[in-house]
Amino acid sequence: MDEEEQYRILAEDGMLVKRPLLVSEEFVLVGFKEAEWGEKLADKTSE
Repeated sequence: MDEEEQYRILAEDGMLVKRPLLVSEEFVLVGFKEAEWGEKLADKTSE
């Protein structure tokens, strides 16, 4: 999916913006759970 298609989909369904999605090579985070995000992002910055 190219960037233009991603923007089109986000524009069509506003709920996707309210449900954060973070995709990395090691994990995927869906929704916002502060503790989970903090743990995963802290792990990434300590590498």
